[in-house]
Amino acid sequence: MGLREDITENMKTALKEGNKLKLMTLRGLFSEIKNVEIAKKQELNEDEIIEVVCREIKRRKEAICEFEKANRQDLVDKELSELHILEEYLPPQLSEDEIKQIVAEAIEKSKAASLKEIGKVMSLIMPQIKGRADGKLVNGIVKSLLGGPVESQQ
Repeated sequence: MGLREDITENMKTALKEGNKLKLMTLRGLFSEIKNVEIAKKQELNEDEIIEVVCREIKRRKEAICEFEKANRQDLVDKELSELHILEEYLPPQLSEDEIKQIVAEAIEKSKAASLKEIGKVMSLIMPQIKGRADGKLVNGIVKSLLGGPVESQQ
């Protein structure tokens, strides 16, 4: 069963169970998938659906940061709950060691020697890890292995 079918089945289950938060989250995700399909004028494949899920997760993380700044714990909790629901639709996440290995291979393959060549390295890495690792974490690892300053991770 594909992601689209999983989302549809889980929406039906959430409706039967009366789980309003899960139902609203999945309806929003399904709506976003449909909007992208309308824009592209074709049905999305599994990788493209994962991209939509990643975008929705990123939106939740950004909202959490903003709500924390505004000291709105009630909204932070809601966004965290939605985030956990959405994360169920991602492929298994890579460990930091696995990411470091992929980054090291990409650096070797691209022959990058400084931070100025980070774009070359990232362009080799991102297709391999799409949906399986946070982009900020990957960027931080690339910077550290290329010898640059590492920004704090959230």
